Amino acid sequence: MKEKVLCDFGERIRQLRKKNDLSQEQLAEKTGFHRTYIGMVERGERNPALVNIKVFADSFNISLSVLFNDKSFEKEVKNGKEK
Repeated sequence: MKEKVLCDFGERIRQLRKKNDLSQEQLAEKTGFHRTYIGMVERGERNPALVNIKVFADSFNISLSVLFNDKSFEKEVKNGKEK
C-alpha cells in the first residue's frame, strides 16, 4: 500500500513538471535522475531522500517551502486535533 504523502509528493512533482512543459526525460536531464526514477516518484512508489527533494526544487527554481506549499500537504486542524 502506498503512503498518501508519497502519492501527494509525486503528484506535486508531476504538476510542476507539466507546468514547466517538461517531459519526464527532460526533468531527468535537469535533475540527473533516471527517467524511471522520476516516474516512480510521480506514482508514489519511491520515498525520495531529502537531498533528492532539494534537487527537484532546484530544478524548478523554487524553494523547498514553495515545493511543499500545496493543498495536498495541508492538514485540517480543528480544536487542536488533526482530522
